[in-house]
Amino acid sequence: MFTESAKTIALPSGEKIAALGQGTWYLGEEPARREQEIAALRLGVDLGMTVVDTAEMYGDGAAEELVGEALRGHREDVFLVSKVLPGHADRKGTVAACEGSLRRLRAEQLDLYLLHWRGRWPLEETLAGFTDLMEAEKIRYWGVSNLDVADMAELTALPGGDAVAVDQVLYNLSRRGVEWDLLPWCREAGVTVIAYSPIEQGRLLKVETLGAVARTLGATPTQVALAWVLEQGAAAIPRSGSPDHVRDNRGAVDLHLPTEALDALDEAFPPPSAPTPLEML
Repeated sequence: MFTESAKTIALPSGEKIAALGQGTWYLGEEPARREQEIAALRLGVDLGMTVVDTAEMYGDGAAEELVGEALRGHREDVFLVSKVLPGHADRKGTVAACEGSLRRLRAEQLDLYLLHWRGRWPLEETLAGFTDLMEAEKIRYWGVSNLDVADMAELTALPGGDAVAVDQVLYNLSRRGVEWDLLPWCREAGVTVIAYSPIEQGRLLKVETLGAVARTLGATPTQVALAWVLEQGAAAIPRSGSPDHVRDNRGAVDLHLPTEALDALDEAFPPPSAPTPLEML
């Protein structure tokens, strides 16, 4: 049974999506884990984590194929996101890449299609491809990933570039550089921010302060790390390949971090004190 998420975030259009979704990096690459990964994705949707993010790069399409299988019969419950590789991101290549993603996903339309990171093709080329896909009703929204302030300013200055819906970036307690300028810029421009690797691929969970805050709140370190991202006004797409981890992630939606917890986290993970180049994984 589909359950509405308790927290949502608005796109520039005003449409609201689940603030806590599901990432799929590294999923679909091990046959022995396939059934468990499919069960995890389906459970996440049932629990309201209905933004499902993937990319043609992940496992050379294997993650998209896994998502397509997992979401069979549930497509209408999901806000589906994929990404075009920079090397494919000229006008015709963007369209062809999207069509390939749709085939693997067994879908007729993506809700959001992103440029994975900036490459050799001019942004005008990618934007033209996105426009063609919008007109063909193969995507509903378009956005970018791993673009910093200067790139975003260049993009939005292009004809039609101000329609960018999302910038998906590396953002978590240990990667706070975007707070200096990119997050404020996106808020001012009305661009939604989605945080990938919100628990730093599990590395954050080894930090004692995070564990101490979690114990005080009767939560898990994962839930605290994810709740912190959500409280910054960003969406988050943690990856999970098991139902138990999905349940753990979902607990972040209902967790409120009091001032004392936020202060302790700021002390352990200080915010930026100067401009920082955009980080990527």
